[in-house]
Amino acid sequence: MLHDGREALVVDPGDAAPVLQALQQEDLELRSILVTHHHADHTGGIHTLRDTTGAQVWGPARESIPAPYQPLAQGQQLTCLGLSFEVLDVPGHTAGHIAFYSADIEGAPLLFCGDTLFSAGCGRLFEGTPEQMEDSLRRLAMLPAATRVCCTHEYTLSNLRFALAVDPDNTDLLAYQAHCQALRDRGLPTLPSSIDLERRINPFLRASAPPILAALHAFDAAGLAHDGAFATLRRWKNEYR
Repeated sequence: MLHDGREALVVDPGDAAPVLQALQQEDLELRSILVTHHHADHTGGIHTLRDTTGAQVWGPARESIPAPYQPLAQGQQLTCLGLSFEVLDVPGHTAGHIAFYSADIEGAPLLFCGDTLFSAGCGRLFEGTPEQMEDSLRRLAMLPAATRVCCTHEYTLSNLRFALAVDPDNTDLLAYQAHCQALRDRGLPTLPSSIDLERRINPFLRASAPPILAALHAFDAAGLAHDGAFATLRRWKNEYR
């Protein structure tokens, strides 16, 4: 949720109840609902919130979102609460997944990326291809280093376990794991992350780095040769326990 003390927007409300509770506690009016993709854990609260508050819904043009909503695609702009957002097409997790990027919210860029980019990870490929996801992540990684990454699941510690299996000598990764563990031990979120940090610690943004290529070769040399680094890395993560 973002708000200006009077009005609010929310992103990917899978459940209406916590949103309604927050609105009541902060004495806010919900004006806008931004949706990155069609999965129920991102859309389940839309009907109730729209019926209760009259908020306008914005979502991906190439996916089915609970109607009515304003469809959005790459390059479009929207303004909510006086904040300007650029829409980015980031297929991979789903076929029509979008992200919302603002160049300046409270002094720094902000990205709502849904289930495309996670801290130290990326979303599963339910509908898109490895090539699509790799391209989507490449474009997100080109955003300004200071961009705050607001993804939609607290998967960081799990992702870090896999990242360290792939890239065990990465000192930035080791330091970040200790930092995130300390946050979770105190009941605090690890998010938002930043583009600068993800460039350094996220294996899915570094699939062609020599240490990761070496690990992928040891994991499945034939798969690496046939499918390429990113697809092999995503398959390894799918199988990792």
